[in-house]
Amino acid sequence: MSSTIDEITINYEEDGVLLVKEVDKEILSKGLNTTIFFRYKEYIADADDYGPDKFTIRRYKKIGGEFRQQAKFNISSIRQGKIIAETLNRWIKEVEAEEE
Repeated sequence: MSSTIDEITINYEEDGVLLVKEVDKEILSKGLNTTIFFRYKEYIADADDYGPDKFTIRRYKKIGGEFRQQAKFNISSIRQGKIIAETLNRWIKEVEAEEE
């Protein structure tokens, strides 16, 4: 468990092998409810190497001084990530145009 936002990681080790390796993270919101966007890789035992980059958004809640995961959304492919990014960019442009 993590007591500060900066300590939160999705690194996961089992039997001395790092099975999930965090590559990067972006904190989207801070506070008692925290949202973090992670870039990570999973270990592939057959290849003795890490697979392609993956992405996940995770929501944490601070309970009893420790951050606990409440929800997660995994972006299942680069294609899905591109669709999310393109759609979000389009929607933001639409909102910005309406505000002018």
